[in-house]
Amino acid sequence: MLRNIGSNWVLTAVTIGATYFLTPFIIRMLGQDGYGTWTLITAMTGYMSLLALGVPMACVRYLAQHITEGDAQKTNDVIGSCIGLYLMIGAAAIVLGLALTAGLTVVYDIPAALQTPARFACALMVVQVAAGFIGLLPEGIMFAHHDFVARNIVRVASVVLRLGLTLGLLSLQPSLVVLAAVQLTTLAFDFSASLMLIRRRYPNVRIRLRDFEWKTVRRIFSFSMYVLLLAAGARLSFETDALVIGAMLGVAAIPFYAVANSLVVYLMDFTIAIAAVVAPMATKLETEGRRDELRSMFLKWSKISLSLTLMAGLFLMVLGPRFIGWWIAPEYEAPSGVVLEILMVSCFAFLPVRGVALPLLLGLGKPRIPTIAFLATGVLNLIMSIALARPYGLAGVAIGTAIPNLLFAAVVLVVACRELGIGLAAYFVYVVPRAALGALPPLALLMWFKFSVQVQTLPGLVTAGVAMVALFSVMWIFFIYRGDPYVDFSPRRVREWSRA
Repeated sequence: MLRNIGSNWVLTAVTIGATYFLTPFIIRMLGQDGYGTWTLITAMTGYMSLLALGVPMACVRYLAQHITEGDAQKTNDVIGSCIGLYLMIGAAAIVLGLALTAGLTVVYDIPAALQTPARFACALMVVQVAAGFIGLLPEGIMFAHHDFVARNIVRVASVVLRLGLTLGLLSLQPSLVVLAAVQLTTLAFDFSASLMLIRRRYPNVRIRLRDFEWKTVRRIFSFSMYVLLLAAGARLSFETDALVIGAMLGVAAIPFYAVANSLVVYLMDFTIAIAAVVAPMATKLETEGRRDELRSMFLKWSKISLSLTLMAGLFLMVLGPRFIGWWIAPEYEAPSGVVLEILMVSCFAFLPVRGVALPLLLGLGKPRIPTIAFLATGVLNLIMSIALARPYGLAGVAIGTAIPNLLFAAVVLVVACRELGIGLAAYFVYVVPRAALGALPPLALLMWFKFSVQVQTLPGLVTAGVAMVALFSVMWIFFIYRGDPYVDFSPRRVREWSRA
């Protein structure tokens, strides 16, 4: 399990590295209004992904179950049914996308010089999203086989390809249309390479439409509709803010929020890397009747997720604003920094639940309550962000996101503990105290770098980050995981790893 999650983390790190270069480059090439318009387009077309109707997650769940049972016929029935569904969904996405493209410049005040390229770019992104549905199938097949490493090698190659194409083509022709074309090209590469791997690695897997079955479709929908509502809640929580800001504060204000939010989203990706493995593993353990291992997995990875969130989150809260000022431009430090600090406060509770408790419930086939909670979180986020945007600006939008996320974390944690028969007190005693106390020395070190050393440059920020990680590592070995019943992180074990 650690190997699979580790490969997900490598992918996330590579993606963050690409973003580190691409974000300021795209802002410089397209300008403030251009980047704001691009963020608006990706947010709008991103909502079209809800047309997937939760099929990808349902696909992984049922495939993992049938693969564990060794039932090749049912496995291929699920694949064929998903192919048919994805093709129908893609066609519907094209129709809806044409309407979105036509209304883009009517609803939003986009500068005149950008209106025509914005419509063309939006149309290309519509095609990318529509084709992306069938592009989800290879990933579902590989995840259900727990083949995360091979899949992530392809995804890393796709990120590198996107980085190279963006830097090269945007330098020649800085345009929204070029940027959209890069996304479509990357999708085509990713799908082709993944399909080739599947054909070579899984000889019993058939990818053909004639395995489509309405009976299997009904089974998929019985689970996937919950996942659809979960996805809707996630979109409302993390993709709506750009739409709200564009409508109420103007497209030029979007980049200040988007830059800070991107750091939070990429930190979230580290926890979702855990989630991607937890969900199919929970299905496997439940199918095999190994409930004790389920409880161990839940507690162990919840503590790991909280520890990692504290390590990265404290750095972002203390020195993140200065990093943004160096990374993008000095005028971003204050407005983006406030947004980052507000969002990170909620992440300390939200991310461990999002990364472990939520996918575990999905893997167990218990999506009803977390679905309702996530959807309510998204709706509350939208309402609060609209209400707070004008009086409090970007900070108000961030508050409108942070408070609902805290409420969601509380609800889903209670449900997960109840489902596994773990008391809330037992959960908190194992997960929270040592992780929180172990984070205090690194926090003090970061505050020293900020106020005494007053780091401003990249070498100073890197030095602070490396020193903080080193101190966190010491705290993990000698305090946080010392004598841990689920994680052997003792000095003796670390020495064995170093000699291995």
